[in-house]
Amino acid sequence: MNIGFIGLGVMGQPMAEHLITADHSVHLYRVKERSRHLVELGGHAAGSPKAVAEAADIVILMVPDTPDVEAVLFGEQGVAQGLSAGKTVIDMSSISPVATRGFASRIAALDCAYLDAPVSGGEAGAKAASLSIMVGGGQKDFDRVLPILEVMGKNINLVGGVGDGQTAKVANQIIVALTIGAVSEGLLFASKAGADPAKVRAALMGGLASSKILEMHGQRMIDRTFEPGFRISLHQKDINNALKAARSLKMSLPSTALAQEIFNACAAQGHGELDHSALIRALESMAAHEIGA
Repeated sequence: MNIGFIGLGVMGQPMAEHLITADHSVHLYRVKERSRHLVELGGHAAGSPKAVAEAADIVILMVPDTPDVEAVLFGEQGVAQGLSAGKTVIDMSSISPVATRGFASRIAALDCAYLDAPVSGGEAGAKAASLSIMVGGGQKDFDRVLPILEVMGKNINLVGGVGDGQTAKVANQIIVALTIGAVSEGLLFASKAGADPAKVRAALMGGLASSKILEMHGQRMIDRTFEPGFRISLHQKDINNALKAARSLKMSLPSTALAQEIFNACAAQGHGELDHSALIRALESMAAHEIGA
């Protein structure tokens, strides 16, 4: 199939690479030195989002935030200018559900389909093609693009109409943030109380407290390996979307707001570009104790 892929960052590069190696014709924007290998593999560099949309039947977006999606879609030389009737846009970024519905309406006016399909699994999941993909949109549109999504992910679900994929991703990020906070506090408590946090983690892995966060990020905290799989700054953006949406729904998310404040403390300490498991660094600062010290 003719596929466009816009957004060749930490996540986008391996996702686009899987599509290329699956023998799809993939039109890429923006190709930089670090993503030049995708062209060498057989991808086609394009000069603008408009050019991508003109060349492709399905255009995939994987960019950082809501304003980036809007600019790529509707800015100068944007995707919308290159679309023709019958084409499909799949936004795999993690952005505002409210804005998503507005973007979808504008694309639908061009007689094109729109799916929001944010992902979970981080860089490791993108590289392993094992991402969880939460899709919002029409059933027929979902069925048509499912073979493409299956090249990039394993757990793929149509959760509802347009915007519901982003809503599911916001819920995911709330749960992940709070669980990282819980694991951080538990291991930090154990360490300051004099126990070996590695042995405590191993014991907890066999009980009700077991989770992927305890398994993966608990180990990161103990090993002090905070190279980003998913940056604190990006998680802050997702939690901001959660809190904005909660205000519009006239509801309170008190624990989510607290998690955001701890992320804010991390950013203030210069840790915003570290992996979100580095949330523990802010708690360690308050406790005047580092795990394993």
